[in-house]
Amino acid sequence: MPSGATAYLSHCDWIQLGSRGLCSSALCRRVSLLCPDSLTFERQALFGLMVWVCFRMFSCIGARMAAMFTCCLGCCGDGGSGHIPLKEMPTVQLDTHHMGTDVVIVKSGRRICGTGGCLANAPLHQNKSYFEFKIQSTGVWGIGVATQKVNLNQVPLGRDTNSLVLRHDGSVYHNNEEKNRLPANSLPQEGDIVGITYDHVELNLYLNGKNMHCPASGIRGTVYPVVYVDDSAILDCQFSDFYHTPPQGFEKILFEQQIF
Repeated sequence: MPSGATAYLSHCDWIQLGSRGLCSSALCRRVSLLCPDSLTFERQALFGLMVWVCFRMFSCIGARMAAMFTCCLGCCGDGGSGHIPLKEMPTVQLDTHHMGTDVVIVKSGRRICGTGGCLANAPLHQNKSYFEFKIQSTGVWGIGVATQKVNLNQVPLGRDTNSLVLRHDGSVYHNNEEKNRLPANSLPQEGDIVGITYDHVELNLYLNGKNMHCPASGIRGTVYPVVYVDDSAILDCQFSDFYHTPPQGFEKILFEQQIF
């Protein structure tokens, strides 16, 4: 006659554990070895019940751990079903939502032509920013920084407190006041690269990688890179992959999420 523990499990384990592929007879033999023969049939049955409950409990824990491990693989792995990719940072470029009505933006937000101004899509939150402009075609143009309150349909910029710009004639204007001027023999020409640094105090200018020692200041608030064109001028913006190495301590424009 089978022990109580063996009798209990031989009745239950096929129903409860058969779907897991466990061998009923093997399980019964193992429980029979564990259960002392000196116990009464009822106590052996109770012992078998306790073994089965413990097995079920640890099976549930194991299943949950396996599910958690699978979830981690799905989230942190290199693709596959259920993989959720991290949201990519947007690219710094000219913002077609903040431009003059007669402005044309092409080359994936890097080239401006037409008439009017345009802001970049990233404010200068970091301490020291650097960006460049290439003069593709001469005419009337200006580059610098501005707040979102600037009138992008009114060129040249630099007429009010909302913009600080270098104009094509070499003058640097803010609030309708000339703040500085490039040397007469250093005016940007077609094909030249003009670099701009901004540290929330001063704006400085670089011509083909050379410091022009032409600082200007005065603008307040949150500012964005700005560029305007007129009279057939065409300019390209370079917010990364620069033509010239940024001055020490300055780097490309970062979105706020990248800074923190």
